[in-house]
Amino acid sequence: MPGLQVPPAPPPAVRAAFTLWATAVAAGVFETALAVGGSVGGSVGSTAEIAGGLAVRGAVFTAAILVALRMRRGHGWARIALTLGLGVVGTASMVVEPVHALAQGSSTIGEELAQAGAMDLAFGACRVLHVAAVLSAVVLMFLPAANGYFRRSRSGRAVPAGSGTQA
Repeated sequence: MPGLQVPPAPPPAVRAAFTLWATAVAAGVFETALAVGGSVGGSVGSTAEIAGGLAVRGAVFTAAILVALRMRRGHGWARIALTLGLGVVGTASMVVEPVHALAQGSSTIGEELAQAGAMDLAFGACRVLHVAAVLSAVVLMFLPAANGYFRRSRSGRAVPAGSGTQA
């Protein structure tokens, strides 16, 4: 149709960032399943507390995917929301407790690993994947090709042929 602009295709950095956000959400879901399994098996927390936690996490995971979809379409506000909400606040919430425990000298990483069971190791590996995916996604969203994509998407201009930012 005349006058209809085709939105620019996201560059590889933005597509990879989206994949990493999806990976982070999947890791969060897996961590949640492990935590709920541990709570139910160990009788830690009431059913209402567990259900409340699941509702909050479900809302965060859903919002993360929806905002990541908007980011992939070139919405700069989504890139900022992901960076601040999940990249800064979310990452801090995942690492503050273990860093604080290590800083207090209650144990060392080696001691923690030696005492860890299979569930602890699975949770820890998943948490490392989760944090790495988030931090990598944030970096990718601010690479030069990504910056150009968000600028072009904001201005509504089509990407010129041969610009090197189309997939």
